[in-house]
Amino acid sequence: MRIPKHVGIIPDGNRRWASNQGMTKDKGYISGIDPGLEAYRFCRDSGCDEVTFYGFTTDNTRRPADQTKAFTDACIKAANILLDEGAALLVVGNVSSPMFPKELLPYTNRIEAKENQIKANLLVNYGWYWDVNNIAGAQGVNKNNIQDHIQSSDVSRLDLIVRWGGRRRLSGFLPIQSIYADFYIIENYWPDFKNEDLNEAFCWYDTQDITLGG
Repeated sequence: MRIPKHVGIIPDGNRRWASNQGMTKDKGYISGIDPGLEAYRFCRDSGCDEVTFYGFTTDNTRRPADQTKAFTDACIKAANILLDEGAALLVVGNVSSPMFPKELLPYTNRIEAKENQIKANLLVNYGWYWDVNNIAGAQGVNKNNIQDHIQSSDVSRLDLIVRWGGRRRLSGFLPIQSIYADFYIIENYWPDFKNEDLNEAFCWYDTQDITLGG
């Protein structure tokens, strides 16, 4: 099977899952942490080189305070779990905003991986406009070097993006790196993640005609 080198994970449906369980919406985020570790392990063990998780966006911070605190705390815990696993962690997001958790500042430079581990990127307080805004004022930008001028320059081009929760949109997820990515939808909510979800996505990816526009 042809395995994607870089997989993007959009872990949607936490609030809807919590509501279905009779919980308040903020309780859905903590239930998404363990699935993140399982997804990382599946990608690593399948032969991927890199996996990127959508944590929360600058737009998400307009949600009620209890939800904002819940998903911020979940991202901090997820980062620590990935570090304990040995991943080469990189946290990408707008650090100049007070919404960026100070606990994650040490990981805005990539942490060295332990043996047999892979790169794991976590988008925290991320905004697509913040990411690409420098391009407009940069000199000599062309399609071959555009990634050198974005905030997420250390994140490689995506091969496959998988979104849980049934929504069919990218929601601003790494627009430069996503340009030729295949996009696969899982109807189940993220807290109900199972390895079969990614196996299904990888099998589908293997059937796609990858031309990169050629």
